[in-house]
Amino acid sequence: MNRPLFTGALGVAAAVALGAPSFAQEPLTLEDLFEIRQVSGVDISLDGERVAFTLSVPRNVVAGEEDGAPRAELYVASGPDAARLYVSDESYISGAHWSPRGDGLTYLTRRDGDTGSALYEIPVDGGQARRIFAHDASIQSYVIAPDGETLFFIARDKADPVQSELRDRGFMANVYEENDVFSHVWRADLSDTDAEPVRFDLPGHASSLVLSEDGSRLAVALAPTTLVDDSLMERQWHVVNAANGSVVSTIETEGKIGMAAFSPDSARLAFIAAADRADPTAGTLHVADAASGEFRALARDAEQHVSQLAWIDRDSILTVASVGTGTALVEYNINGREERRTPTEAGVISAMDYDRDDRVLATTIHAATHPRELFVGDRRRLSQWTDHNPQLANIAWGDQRVFEFEARDGERIEGVLVTPQGDAPQGGWPMIMTVHGGPEAHDSNGWVNGYSNLGHIGAGQGFAVFYPNYRGSTGRGERFAKLDHLDAPGEEFWDLVDAIGALSEAGIVDADRVGITGGSYGGFASAWAATVASEHFAAAAPFVALTDLISFYGTTEIPIEMVDVHFMQPPWADWMNYLEHSPTYHAPGSTTPTLILHGEADTRVDTSQSFILYRIMKQTSDAPVRLVTYPGEGHGNRRAAAQYDYGLRVQRWMTHYLMGEGGEPPAPELDLAERLGLNDAE
Repeated sequence: MNRPLFTGALGVAAAVALGAPSFAQEPLTLEDLFEIRQVSGVDISLDGERVAFTLSVPRNVVAGEEDGAPRAELYVASGPDAARLYVSDESYISGAHWSPRGDGLTYLTRRDGDTGSALYEIPVDGGQARRIFAHDASIQSYVIAPDGETLFFIARDKADPVQSELRDRGFMANVYEENDVFSHVWRADLSDTDAEPVRFDLPGHASSLVLSEDGSRLAVALAPTTLVDDSLMERQWHVVNAANGSVVSTIETEGKIGMAAFSPDSARLAFIAAADRADPTAGTLHVADAASGEFRALARDAEQHVSQLAWIDRDSILTVASVGTGTALVEYNINGREERRTPTEAGVISAMDYDRDDRVLATTIHAATHPRELFVGDRRRLSQWTDHNPQLANIAWGDQRVFEFEARDGERIEGVLVTPQGDAPQGGWPMIMTVHGGPEAHDSNGWVNGYSNLGHIGAGQGFAVFYPNYRGSTGRGERFAKLDHLDAPGEEFWDLVDAIGALSEAGIVDADRVGITGGSYGGFASAWAATVASEHFAAAAPFVALTDLISFYGTTEIPIEMVDVHFMQPPWADWMNYLEHSPTYHAPGSTTPTLILHGEADTRVDTSQSFILYRIMKQTSDAPVRLVTYPGEGHGNRRAAAQYDYGLRVQRWMTHYLMGEGGEPPAPELDLAERLGLNDAE
């Protein structure tokens, strides 16, 4: 029985239904996305008075800007509506932090003349950014010791000049999975630019590092090889003596790991990790003894997903936990007792920094009507400090809420629902179901709009848009995240069909006019819907999708991860199980018009997955099928032009088959010249 349990809003400020405007407003459009700026990476100053943050600025190809990935800007905020721009128009900025003296900001970027990412510093009292350290290879991440002179960073060795010469002469053969070029931890003296950095001899490939407050210890995440699979499944935190690079202890976790932080006295390391090797995600808080490496999981059974942490004092830890479709600030003591839980009604927290001495908390928060902005306060109350998108006040938003229902086996499933304003028409709205990837991820009741997430864009065109957190999603604890084990895709994707029944029974959705889209594992769901469950879906748009599980296992960079946390057995243990769970196996006879999209440089899900599905559907089905690929794009589109093209195509496909006459597909070309004003320029 697909009985809807409730339809409600999460928080007053986060889920604003967005009633009658006081002046003329227009719905959100795909073009509006290329004007929207989002805050990321926050860092509180030493005195707790200011917050540094980076801002992601899209390339507005609609307005004629040059194509590319988003630009980055660096700001410092001292209060509400008091943010000062320090660095603009960088191709990227990462690792922005206050210098140990507090008089400057350091960050990584690559400017003209740099051979790779280098470390820059800009004084906060005015002046230009200057490069303070560069290595023979790109600096991937860094920390500066409290003395302000000792730099620890992760980078590769200098490229072998002989090998570089051979490549220049055309000898460029790649030996698959054997060309390991390890990243190492280095120590450098910022006060002596002529001194060579010292490489620590650590057992593995380094990817993350954290420094204790007194500068005596490093925590370094090491994997045995450079393979992506090992970086996901085999990494472990190592506590390292910062003076000589010797390993103090190894924290022998099994499975995935996340961020870490030392306690104020350097005696303990708090970190986020999987509960065990079969746990699909690093979402459980752990605490380790830094000297011995012994550790324990805290609140393993909590129905949540911990994503951020900071020490409050030597005995207690502040975390950000995703709880269902929202977030909460949750405090634990080191014995695992929950001391306080504060739901974040202002929206959904995606990043945080905590100043223990001044008790200042800085976060990025997104909500139904705004993307990530800076919010600052304490552990109980946060205030919005920035609004980089004032134009959104002119948007006629749809209604956004959480929708919950029972699946056919009684499991409670929830998701985020966006609809046009007002009551549903007789028979319900047509719906675009947008399925997240992972599946170890979830959609939050916050900002749900993007080039591949039509959200309020779809609502403005008369669609309901539903983001289901099907079984296997995060935010509901370890038990729920493991419900897809041995049966992917099984009951997890039937949750999507049950969602249609529940939404239709509630009078919200027309069950005969439902389309589905999603990327990666969400693309897998969309391909499954177009084949296994074709009778339930009137249109599909799978993106970078798994379609043929046997060949996927052979071409992906994460075969071990997929087996150990999802399929639970390799293909040769049960060939038919892999075959029968593949959309390609069920493609003959599909009746769902299917638009397949893929990046040509995808290493996670090889482009061949889309070619295989396309060819089988083309030759065995009468339903329209189209394949679109994007040169230079990987597992998701990074450049603005590819994002715009993608959004237009999916939007048009859904409109044509869910609202229009259907039949033959729309023309393969888009009306880009007209949209970009190129015809007017002639």
